[in-house]
Amino acid sequence: MIEGESTMKARLLPLYFAAANDRERGEFNEQLGRLEEFYGDVAEFMQPVCVGQKVPDADAVVFPQLIGAAFKEADHLKNIDLPMVVLTSKFGTVEMWDWEIVTYLREKGLNVFSPYNIELAKVIIRAIAARQKLKSGAKFLTFQDSPGEGMQAYIFKRFYWWEKECTERMEKTFGLKMIYRSWKELNNRARSIPDEAAREASRNWNLNISDELPEENYLKAVKIYVAVKEVIAEIGGVDGVGANCLNESFNSDTTPCLAWNMIFEKDDIIWACEGDTLTLLSTFILYRALEAPVMMTNLYPFLMGMAALAHEKIDKFPEIEDQDNHALGVHCGYFGLVPPSFCTDWKLCPKVLEIVNENAVAVDCRLPVGPVTLAKIFPDFKHLSIIEAEIEDYVQYPGSDCRNGALIRYKDGHAVMDALCSHHSLIVVGNKKTELLQLAKVFGWEAMVL
Repeated sequence: MIEGESTMKARLLPLYFAAANDRERGEFNEQLGRLEEFYGDVAEFMQPVCVGQKVPDADAVVFPQLIGAAFKEADHLKNIDLPMVVLTSKFGTVEMWDWEIVTYLREKGLNVFSPYNIELAKVIIRAIAARQKLKSGAKFLTFQDSPGEGMQAYIFKRFYWWEKECTERMEKTFGLKMIYRSWKELNNRARSIPDEAAREASRNWNLNISDELPEENYLKAVKIYVAVKEVIAEIGGVDGVGANCLNESFNSDTTPCLAWNMIFEKDDIIWACEGDTLTLLSTFILYRALEAPVMMTNLYPFLMGMAALAHEKIDKFPEIEDQDNHALGVHCGYFGLVPPSFCTDWKLCPKVLEIVNENAVAVDCRLPVGPVTLAKIFPDFKHLSIIEAEIEDYVQYPGSDCRNGALIRYKDGHAVMDALCSHHSLIVVGNKKTELLQLAKVFGWEAMVL
């Protein structure tokens, strides 16, 4: 995971009012200086513009100061089709005296944000930057050859992300560009990479690797990383990557789990499993805005009974109280694919699933036990589900396809069952309801809080 300054910065346009007197103009300049100190890591502050003048190209408006003239300038402000962030206190947040102006402007139809702490403001600003990054043509790379056909066609043909309509709607709605390359050709490229080149590429990774995983199999996984990096370098500017790895597993000697983890850790490129472009989009937006650990897993609510259990080759859910409000989080034999920097425990292991190559790898990992938030962008790109939850424990079923899964509890299992839009659910560490509500507002989504 890349630490330090954000890789994307929002361009914030400071606005001031012509009616401001000399004292107010001095205070405006002082406040703008404070904001540059507070938010310079996530925002680029443009030259201030007076309300009523032509607005240059920007990602959002920022008000370092609000005065009574805002009531009279509402018509001018309505002509600015940008999010507006109010940061008027010397502590870099909204001042309580500005709530009346904020309410008035919202009544006029303006999208006004009034963050009351710096981290919430940074979430809003990072969400604005992510929205602009997508709009400017963010590149999402997927390796696949025969979407829907393959090892589990009876399952994969039901997924919306394979549909041409889905890709076209994503590109039209967000401005991103989906790029497709051959999974088969990528694996042929990986096979041509010498073992020594793979050893050199992974020399300083310092990973926890199972004693049961032969070096030969480890190197096959590293070679996928090297091959993907080569393709990314050829394309340039790739922001997210994935592959139809399970359904087209016959094209590969391994799985891309290690590659996705290390491409994120070393290059800050977002990943998604199984060629799920909707999950790739959701992960990109949520991580870029929240900068909190996030991952995807299959969600198996206890209310699904054997319809869920049979897929994981287990005969019963854990015997606990309040079963209706619990689910298992399981993906590819373990909890799911999570970068080492997010985890309390992480180990690269031999594969579990029968449908992948016998030399393939999988990741056995754990996020911290405690509060999490389940979230997903709906396929209509108009709704965001927000489910407050908790990882209570991890459970193991030796010999099954759930060697180590997360026991997840939420408030209302029946409401969750009615609202889920996919078996692929994103898990964000911590209770992020407040932050996700602000993110939804940036993108103009209706939030469904459960």
